[in-house]
Amino acid sequence: MSSHDRPVDGHPQDGAAIDWAELGPLLERGAALQTPLYEQAAGWLRDLLIADGASDTGAGEGAVGRILDIGSGPGVVSCLLARAFPAAEVCAVDANGAVLERARARAARLGLGDRIHTHLAEVPYGLDSLGGADVIWSSRALHHVGDQRGAVAALAGHLRPGGLLAVSEGGLAPRFLPRDIGIGRPGLQSRLDAAAEDWFTEMRVALPDAADAIEDWPAFLADAGLRTPRTRSFLLDLPAPLSADARHYIQANLTRAVELYGDQLDPDDLSTLARLTDPYDPAGITRRPDAFLLAAQTVHTARAQ
Repeated sequence: MSSHDRPVDGHPQDGAAIDWAELGPLLERGAALQTPLYEQAAGWLRDLLIADGASDTGAGEGAVGRILDIGSGPGVVSCLLARAFPAAEVCAVDANGAVLERARARAARLGLGDRIHTHLAEVPYGLDSLGGADVIWSSRALHHVGDQRGAVAALAGHLRPGGLLAVSEGGLAPRFLPRDIGIGRPGLQSRLDAAAEDWFTEMRVALPDAADAIEDWPAFLADAGLRTPRTRSFLLDLPAPLSADARHYIQANLTRAVELYGDQLDPDDLSTLARLTDPYDPAGITRRPDAFLLAAQTVHTARAQ
């Protein structure tokens, strides 16, 4: 998970002063909760490499010697990729030094410190010194680059022959509450989604070099000269009752959502959110037995010649 994630699926506000001491653990917790989803995605990439490597001169699983995790955040997926491809060195790349420090600490705790390295760089302009890779993974980072098509092309330029680029963008926004939660006006989740979409649109318009382009990720991959495009979505389904850790994660993300786009919500919804984020309120998210976490991430892949 990138350090660029937005609420409620984790992204901080671009251009704002960010307390990484607070946000870093939240990003790591969120990515850890989504481990089942990322494990499915990593397994799919491994299967693709095995199948394609058996049919042409591309790199099979055993030939994967180097992986780049672009927008790695605290390194949860970097560690998963290291386990999925046990012969590979993984380079976790992010623009924030604090989350890369967490990535190094996580790798050390998991006994992967000798195979996972970090690189401080902006996407896509700080990547020139990275060198080539057999697999490049980027999750929810490229939509924070003004020229998304150009960013995909920049990543593709680092693929070794037969290498695989995987871009996780799109899917379904997380759901975590029933339509009627017994307080406030029913349908709060949908109104939060609408506010988040408006915030996200304004954020993208304000990005440097923002390009007005249809977000067609397979087309971006094809334009970068890559072949055999494939797309697949992966489901995260954590049913109620959630663990205490998952409920605290949702509480923290709701708090950030209010900070980012609470001005787009009416007073009744803000009052409801105040109760949901109150750890002492019986109706608060940390005490609710009906809270769940359901989301989907879409991964787009293609191969270098």
